[in-house]
Parts: sequence; structure tokens; C-alpha cells
Amino acid sequence: MAGSKEIRMKIKSVQNTRKITKAMEMVAASKMRKAQERMRAARPYGEKIRNVVAHMALAHPEYQHPFLARRETVRNVGLVVVTSDKGLCGGLNTNVLRQVTLASRRWEQQGAKVHAVAIGNKGLGFLQRAGFPVVAQVIGLGDTPHLEKLIGPLKTLLDMYTTGEVDAIYLAYNRFVNTMKQEPTLEQLTPLPGERLEGNAQASSLAWDYLYEPDPKAVVDQLMIRYVEALLYQAVAENMASEQSARMVAMKAASDNAKNVIGELQLVYNKSRQAAITKELSEIVGGAAAV
Repeated sequence: MAGSKEIRMKIKSVQNTRKITKAMEMVAASKMRKAQERMRAARPYGEKIRNVVAHMALAHPEYQHPFLARRETVRNVGLVVVTSDKGLCGGLNTNVLRQVTLASRRWEQQGAKVHAVAIGNKGLGFLQRAGFPVVAQVIGLGDTPHLEKLIGPLKTLLDMYTTGEVDAIYLAYNRFVNTMKQEPTLEQLTPLPGERLEGNAQASSLAWDYLYEPDPKAVVDQLMIRYVEALLYQAVAENMASEQSARMVAMKAASDNAKNVIGELQLVYNKSRQAAITKELSEIVGGAAAV
């Protein structure tokens, strides 16, 4: 059995760790509320622009934007991986990176090469270790997503798609469901997924008539850029809300575990003390008897 001094040092160490995890839990809970409000505020815009783009793709077939043109053979895939910059958030990053790994293996089996854009330090480190070609990256976003920081890396992939270097672009991130659940999501950005066009086919059979000013090409070109930017911003906002929620839950679990460890160590310390006292009393009684 370890000595009393050693056990006391262990208890003190676990108590200090518990103070840190408790403080991190409170900080994450405070940031989580703001991140969730920002994410929920952006959701209606993201969903509406998806529907508008799908309607316009069917309502004006004589001009087809490159982002809507489906290519027969997919030889190169662009992948935007959204993760957190910091750890200590449970399996949040591991889950989305596992999905990225499975998807990349599936694409490689189909003969497609993956070109990655990393948003977040954890994703960047994983992509570099896994040997993916990282064409652009952005780290250090902080607690608030800023679109001006995201446009540059995204434009790199969009330019590659326009020139034909990439045949499809996908977005991997954690979608916020609730505080206890975050869902890893792999979403196709370009070309617009066929299921969304099919889902809007019946609605487009109604009287959908758009007036374009100054001309259809200028309007659709700008709308498609806004569409991709809105989806990326929404993904980053969802991932940040998921990160803070996962960190709060992970730190609460760590604090509870530390409390249990302290209780177990306290029992061991008490037993050690009792054994030491019993030994001293035995020695005293033995010495008195000898005298």
C-alpha cells in the first residue's frame, strides 16, 4: 500500500485537475449558448438559399451554371474538412475524421483522387498525417466564424472546379442536433445534389417564373457564389456549436470522474492512516509489556 504522504499528493493533484475541468466546463457552457444562437440564426438562410438555387436550376434550363452541371466521370474530388482548433471535446473531431476516411477510401476505390481544404487545426494535422494533398487551409478562427477568412480557401476549390481540376466538392462537418448529440455530416456542395433537384421538381412544375435583372447569367453566377459561401458558413457555425457542447459534456464527465477518484483515494488514505495508527499502538503496547 502506498504511503500516506504519496496518497495525499495524489488527492491534491486530482483536486487541482478537477478545478481546471470544472472551470473549462463553465467556460464552454457560456460559449455554447452564443454559438447555438448564431447557428440557429443562420439555419433559415442556408435552407432557403438551397431551395432557391434548386428552383432556379429547374426554372431556367437554357443557362446552366458550372456548379449545377453534373460530370459523367468523377476523377478528382474536392473535400472541405471542418474541425475544431482545440481538443478536449470528446470524440467530436474523431467522428467526422472517421467519416472523411471512409469516404476517401470509397472514392479511391472508384479511381478518384481527393484534394482537401482544412478548416481547423485538428483536421489539418489529420490530413497531413494521412497524406492528403492540402490545397488550402485556415486555422485560428476563434469562437466566431468570419466569412472573410473562409472565402479564400473555398475559392481555391471553386476555381479548381471551374477549370475542371476537380469534378465534385464535398463538405464534412459536425451538424448540431442537441447538446448531447452532434452528427458527423458529409454534404455535397457542387454540383447541386440530384436528390435536392428531384425534391423540388414537383414544386417547380407550378408557376415558377423569375425576372432576372440585369440578365440571367449575372444573377445566377452571383447567387451560386452566395449559395456555396452560405453553406460553408453554416457548416462552420454548426461545428462551433457542436464543439462547445461536446467540450462542456466532456469536461463535466471529467469533473465527475475526478470526484469519484478523489473519493476512492480518500478511502485508501483513511485505511493507510488506520493501519499506521494500529501499528504504532501495537508497538507501544509491546514496549510496555516488555518493560
